[in-house]
Order: sequence, then structure tokens, then C-alpha cells
Amino acid sequence: MASSYKVTYFDIMGLGEPIRVLLSYGGLDFEDFRVQRESWPSLKPSMPMGQMPTLEYNGKIAHQSMAICRFLAKQVKLVGKDDWEDLEIDAMVDTVNDFRQKIAKYHYESNEQLKEEYGKILFNEIIPFYLEKLDSQAKTNNGYLVGGRLTWADLVFLGLLDYMEFMAKKDLLCKSPNLQRVKENVLSVPNIKKYIEKRPNKH
Repeated sequence: MASSYKVTYFDIMGLGEPIRVLLSYGGLDFEDFRVQRESWPSLKPSMPMGQMPTLEYNGKIAHQSMAICRFLAKQVKLVGKDDWEDLEIDAMVDTVNDFRQKIAKYHYESNEQLKEEYGKILFNEIIPFYLEKLDSQAKTNNGYLVGGRLTWADLVFLGLLDYMEFMAKKDLLCKSPNLQRVKENVLSVPNIKKYIEKRPNKH
């Protein structure tokens, strides 16, 4: 029997990982279709907006990783208890994604001089700023990012963490005990723990 969901992305964690984590949390059977880089040029024209990850569901295909995560969060009931809490969750997800993009700017910069100059700002100002704010948020919410309980913001954070640490080449949480609690709280979920143990550990 074919899986109800199909995730198409490169054979890495990256932006596909929060989607895989959410599907795993909900115990939703999915095909994890991993595209090799040499196959991507021929596949790209068939992708919505020419990008991945994508999610196929009931014969339909969607793109944009955070939009997909928001859809899946509704499927697995990890959304807010009201519209305001949904806003708070969206804001935290966008903040984590902004953080990822600022680290990615450093990682993907090909000009070594520009990379070095930006790196000083990133490691001395941007990363400490984000970690302080996010750790404070997690402290206020008892080891979660919103509402004092597990929401899809926590799963997105965990899903992107390995990718961010790979790009920054450092342990981002070593001085952030409350964010460590977020990570531990997500990893303690049996379905997620099971997925993490068997996933390909690729960046």
C-alpha cells in the first residue's frame, strides 16, 4: 500500500527535516524520497517554483517548508489553542527560520573575505542575541517555545538545529540550558525518538 504522504528533498536533513519530524510525531506513514544532487537538474522543472522540499498528499503537491509544516501541525494537532497562540507559534517559527537564514548566509558565502567579515558579526553579535532571546522564551515556557507545552514550533526548532549547527560548525546550545530542555522534551517523544534513531544522519 502506498504511503499517504511523500516528502521529496535532498538526501540531507536541511529544510526537509522539520517535515519528517512532524510526520514521525503523528505516526503518519510517509515516503521519504531523497533526491541525489546529480538528479536534481532533471527533476527541478517538474517542481512547484523549481524548489524543494515538497509534500505530496492525496494526489496534490505543495511546496514551501514552513507552509507544509503548518499544514502538518494541524494534522497532528500541535497547533495553538486559539488564534493568538497560533500567532505566537508562527512568530517563534519565523524567528527560528530567520536565525537559520542568518547562519546560512555565512555558510553559503563563497567570497572568503566577505565570509570572514560577516562571520565576526554572526558569531559575536547575531548568534548570541538569538540564543539569549530564544533561551529566555524557553525558560518562560518551562522548556517549550510557546504555551508551556509541546507545539510544532518545538519540532521545527529540533528539525533545523542539526542543520544550523552544521552550518555554524559549533554546538549552539552549550550555554543555553532552556533550549537544551526544548531539545530534550522533543526527543523524549517516543515516535520522534524512534525516527531520530533510524534516520540517515546527513547534512
